[in-house]
Amino acid sequence: MRSTTPRAALRRAAGGFAAAGLLAAGSLALTAPAEAAVPEFTLGGPAGTALYPYPATGAPQKASLEFTVSNPSEDEENGAFQGEYTVRFDLSGIKGVADVAFDKEASGDCTVTGTSAVCHDWGIFPGLSTLAELDVTAAKGSANGDTGAIEVTAEADGATFTSFTARIGIGGPDLSMERLPFRQELKPGDTQPVPITFTNNGTRAADGLLLTLRYTRGMEFTERYQNCEYSESELGMGSPGAWTTALCTFDGSYEPGVAYTLAEPPAIRATRRALYDSFLYRIEEGGSAARAAQRAGARFSPGKGATLALHKAPAALTADLDPSDNQQDVDFRTDNTADFEAYGARAKGAAGDSVEVTVGFRNRGPAWIGNIRSGEDVATVDVTVPEGASVVSKPDLCRGVTADGEYRENQTGAPRYFCSTPMSVREDADFALPFELRITEVVEGASGKVVVRNTSLRDPEPAFDPEPANNSAALVLNAKDSGTGDPGAATGDGDAGSGGSAGATTGSTGSTGSTGGPGDSGGSAPGATGGSAGSSSTGDATGGGSGGGLAATGSVALMTGAAAAVALVAGGVLYTVSRRRAVR
Repeated sequence: MRSTTPRAALRRAAGGFAAAGLLAAGSLALTAPAEAAVPEFTLGGPAGTALYPYPATGAPQKASLEFTVSNPSEDEENGAFQGEYTVRFDLSGIKGVADVAFDKEASGDCTVTGTSAVCHDWGIFPGLSTLAELDVTAAKGSANGDTGAIEVTAEADGATFTSFTARIGIGGPDLSMERLPFRQELKPGDTQPVPITFTNNGTRAADGLLLTLRYTRGMEFTERYQNCEYSESELGMGSPGAWTTALCTFDGSYEPGVAYTLAEPPAIRATRRALYDSFLYRIEEGGSAARAAQRAGARFSPGKGATLALHKAPAALTADLDPSDNQQDVDFRTDNTADFEAYGARAKGAAGDSVEVTVGFRNRGPAWIGNIRSGEDVATVDVTVPEGASVVSKPDLCRGVTADGEYRENQTGAPRYFCSTPMSVREDADFALPFELRITEVVEGASGKVVVRNTSLRDPEPAFDPEPANNSAALVLNAKDSGTGDPGAATGDGDAGSGGSAGATTGSTGSTGSTGGPGDSGGSAPGATGGSAGSSSTGDATGGGSGGGLAATGSVALMTGAAAAVALVAGGVLYTVSRRRAVR
């Protein structure tokens, strides 16, 4: 929620003026428009929160509860609800259990009166937005094990809301994961034990446990256990199978003040494709809600090995009192390389014709690349347009620049294009970029260049690539002799090579350039909008359009660099796409 500001008032006025304009325009119509469906919004927040008991001395520890509203509309331009709404919090269910107060910065127009609270705001935008934040503490006189609930409802003219219940409890387990002393500099094949150890520092026993093990593509466990279920997904990294998640369940009661460890530590191994990798290990109280949160809708399959078991460690020391220490993670650097091989294309046409060409690079491995922490692009594909041609269509993830690589306003007809890659590239990936060129002047043997390089022009050679000679290839128009090899094969100086796996096709308007071989992708890939590469199908496909991306062996859906930082968050769900309004 936000308090009323001049900006908010102006936005409300703008909404009113827009509505008035629509009414005026509607008065000229011969028939009234069909009545729009009433939008339905969903209220949400933390389903269960455990509070530290009221202390004998000092102030009680505070927990912050964020309440949200979800607008399901996918229309970013016109999907906002433009009107006033009221949110009500029924606090009678936590009387004597917990005390609440609104966070003043995150909850502007909110007031608490007795056992109820009311917030007012205007406008609900598509996606997930913050309604208010409540600071909650155990009430004086409450006891360990006391529980209660906050009921949240909302109302507005022209909209409906689903209600939400937030449950509050005093005391609970507090599972704290011990950080393990892993070796982080590895060689392919290196194996080390994972002696998971944790302590329950809470006020009651944990009823069952859920252990989450999440590791990137270059790492693997030497055994898959019967009481664990496994799933592979990209989880925001941009490549299929970038992460493996294992969810391991343990029955029983795990007492407060006691440390537990795995009876037989599993072993994790650096595979032949390892280079930059991460491993996350997390413990929480078990139950269907915890499993559902960690599954995040993915499909899991059970392991078939031995049973992973826990026992009390030699030294002893509902919802978790302090979830921030349930999880640890580690990064590995394996002594390995990845070979990015550029490929270009050839095409022919007369002056005025349009030709379609697909250029890009393949990762010849053996390693995959994932910029897990930074979320930065793995590389840049640098495309120089041949003389006598002009780009009329390009992939969305490519931006036109000047010949020197400087900013350029007009994106078509640029002499050079910088194309972004995702934050991860599999060891078998093919990153294909379809361009449409118009031949403005026939220049025999006009040659451009395709270079796969670092994202910085000052340091062009990728540090992980042992073969810089194949990082560039030629893009040739109207060659005198098409030759017998791959016209777009990678060469050290950008000239056409003689080896490779595909020939060229030529033609005039609508002709298709060489794609570098079977499995290359082209056409307008699904989801390749807004700077994101979509997945393309396997096969001998070529084509132009505005898409571009990896072939099915390593297809991607790009994410922003900032999103990568959430790949190792405490909640276990790696990336939640939300549209949270800034609090003013």
